[in-house]
Amino acid sequence: MAGAGKVPTGFAAETYISEASFRQAHRSIEGNNGQSKKRKREKKGDSSIMSGAGAYKGPWARFEEERPDAALDDEFGDDEEIEIVYEEDDIEENPTAAPKKLAGTDYADTEAEGETSEFVGSQEYDYQGRTYMHVPTDLNIKLTGDRGDVKNFHPKKLIHTFKYHTKSITQTRFFPDSGHLILSASADSKIAIWDAYHNRELLRTYSGHKKSVNDIDFAPSGTQFISASYDRFMKLWDTETGKCLNKFTTGKTPHVVRINPSSPHEFLAGMSDKKILQYDTRSGELVQEYDHHLGPVNTITFCDEDRRFVTTSDDKSLRAWEYGIPVPIKFIAEADMFAMVRSSPHPSGKYMAFQSSDNQIVVYSSTDRFRQNRKKSYRGHNVAGYAPDVAISPDGQFVSSGDSGGYVCFWDWKTCKMYHKIKASDSPVLAVQWHPRETSKLITGDLDGVLKYWD
Repeated sequence: MAGAGKVPTGFAAETYISEASFRQAHRSIEGNNGQSKKRKREKKGDSSIMSGAGAYKGPWARFEEERPDAALDDEFGDDEEIEIVYEEDDIEENPTAAPKKLAGTDYADTEAEGETSEFVGSQEYDYQGRTYMHVPTDLNIKLTGDRGDVKNFHPKKLIHTFKYHTKSITQTRFFPDSGHLILSASADSKIAIWDAYHNRELLRTYSGHKKSVNDIDFAPSGTQFISASYDRFMKLWDTETGKCLNKFTTGKTPHVVRINPSSPHEFLAGMSDKKILQYDTRSGELVQEYDHHLGPVNTITFCDEDRRFVTTSDDKSLRAWEYGIPVPIKFIAEADMFAMVRSSPHPSGKYMAFQSSDNQIVVYSSTDRFRQNRKKSYRGHNVAGYAPDVAISPDGQFVSSGDSGGYVCFWDWKTCKMYHKIKASDSPVLAVQWHPRETSKLITGDLDGVLKYWD
């Protein structure tokens, strides 16, 4: 260590040198038998000259022997540009590359692995050879045909608890129209399908994603469903056999997937790189790209008989699109808007409800003007740090939502007053879905991976 202080040519700063570097430098100065080797320095130069021939070098003047072209100095003068090589910097020939390590935020390259599915129910076929896809007809409730004007009521009691998942439930879906099956997706990378009637048992599991599955959506027929995961893959599955029919990826994370109800062979995916992608499941090709958002896309909601759709994003805006045309027909970004993280269409087809990050549910019209209905705001629940689902009852009378305190909250659609709340879990309730046929049945999924069925 050299002490700091004034020297005639300026100021010398304190520095540190390692033992190894010091010994190496020391040995290079020491000659044989401990006699020091005299080394001739260049001329220090004139302190009044800043650059060029005879410029001031002072203590930075190099040793003559370091310079291979010292002999040429007399001919060309002192102002040659010469590469400095410090003795400590022994440059290694052909160094071995350091082992490649992933930084904490780096993703491992997630290649798709084999998809597997297992039937775990008690009986795969009934006496007529039909699988669980067959809508049961031995119940005292009609699960097919016209729903009629059935009035909904808020549920009051827990009738069943489904346990299989080991991590948070991210989304649940009832089988389209009949609701006799429940599909659940979880952060444990698994998807499961359950029987909503009879034994209420786990029927089949679908494995193949490597990371948390963040969204699922049934095709209108229910024979297929699509899943999106943080492993950056979207996969199309056969509901009955569990076979993976197709895989889609762009290398970015899909946040939301929706199959077009009017064109079941096409689906939209809202991505982490601000794009909405439209895929054809028959060819597996990307057929359209909607790229106007400024942040990750959170929700996709079809409206106007599926001719249009509305998207929201972390950029705190709402955009409406004509299906297949990559230019927004409406853009809404108010100063008081927050990011809207979940959505649900109203059964009337005139409105959409959005879970806003400022602890309220807001409503927008799904007709031409797409304006916010300022009279409708549903408050009283807490969504801080989570993105609980929002669901509207099939008759359009109740708005329901999960809550970070473990509640399921119910509001009256017309008055916006909180009607009722159920303590559904000790952990945040993230998934809520109404049964499409029953008057008061509802499924909830919480952060602990437990599904609960209410009536």
